[in-house]
Amino acid sequence: MYVAVKGGEAAILATHDLIAEARRGDEAVPELTVAQIREQQGLACARVMNEGSLYDLDLAALALKQAQGDAIEAAFLMRAYRTTLPRFGSSEPVDTAQMAIRRRISATYKDLPGGQVLGPTYDYTHRLFDFGLMDEGQSAVGSRQSSSGANPDCRLPTADGLDTAMPRVPDILGAEGLMEAETPPEGDPRPFDLTREPVSFPADRDVRLQAMARGDEGFLLGLGYSVQRGYGGNHPFVGEIRVGEVSVEFVPEELGFSVDLGEITLTECQMVNQFQGSKDVAPQFTRGYGLSFGHSERKAMSMSLVDRALKCREFGEAANYPAQQDEFVLYHSDNVEAAGFVEHLKLPHYVDFQGELELIRRITREREQRLAREQDTLPEAAE
Repeated sequence: MYVAVKGGEAAILATHDLIAEARRGDEAVPELTVAQIREQQGLACARVMNEGSLYDLDLAALALKQAQGDAIEAAFLMRAYRTTLPRFGSSEPVDTAQMAIRRRISATYKDLPGGQVLGPTYDYTHRLFDFGLMDEGQSAVGSRQSSSGANPDCRLPTADGLDTAMPRVPDILGAEGLMEAETPPEGDPRPFDLTREPVSFPADRDVRLQAMARGDEGFLLGLGYSVQRGYGGNHPFVGEIRVGEVSVEFVPEELGFSVDLGEITLTECQMVNQFQGSKDVAPQFTRGYGLSFGHSERKAMSMSLVDRALKCREFGEAANYPAQQDEFVLYHSDNVEAAGFVEHLKLPHYVDFQGELELIRRITREREQRLAREQDTLPEAAE
């Protein structure tokens, strides 16, 4: 540890003050509040909640503030806090079919039963800077409404008036016998908990989905991209993406019936993939699944792509590529563990390095001595 360095402990204490100073920045600029981060940096908070494996918007915003916007450091803070919380049990499975829809789109059906709900999305923006955002108190919505004469009381779309019957696309295909059926394991056991039990390989799907749900978004995005570029062999279609609120229920032992604890925001992606079938299996589509906290479509889509890639053995496909190998995906998708392993290289390794330094010096000396002896014997050989 750095404490072993002369004066190291004092330096560590001093760096805490430097962190606080760097975090605060110019004191002439108003300090960023946790509430502002929570309300205006919702997508960043969603990523921290996913990778921190804890649903709490306020804590995610606090973590981002404390970590100066470093999402991985913020996720680390969330994970560390999560380990201090008591566990009362497991909630009942959430029913995304009953989601209060905020956004719901499909790339496979134009006239989707229940309709498509575009909702808030960057998909159709021009990716040009909105310099109006640099003016304090001036929002992009406000500037657009004032320039177009739109109703200033306009709000983001809500679930009011939406069709309550919004069947999921894989269920529609399943009704025609065109979608891979999904049935729970015999006895419908509780899912594996990778935070309490060691993972073994090959890993079951519930383990893989858990690991990806809190895995690094960028890593999963890269793996999903690799599948699309040919390192996987599946052509995906977005069956459905839905974003909205679902109820979380818990059954206390003393009551024996479920109690509604409240609502959380989830993003669900069901990816439809081609499958040719076989002699024993009729041709059908297969699915990839992604579920994540908050509004986090890129994460859910990447997760669903990799989920389907990891199911290759179930369909008799060769596991030739990184996204198809569960050990590679699960061991390297955890950014908290990966960051710790990489960043530990910053800590003192004086003894290790001195050992290697002495070794290479000795080898170099021995090499020079051997060359010198060879040079001495050359004249004798010439005579």
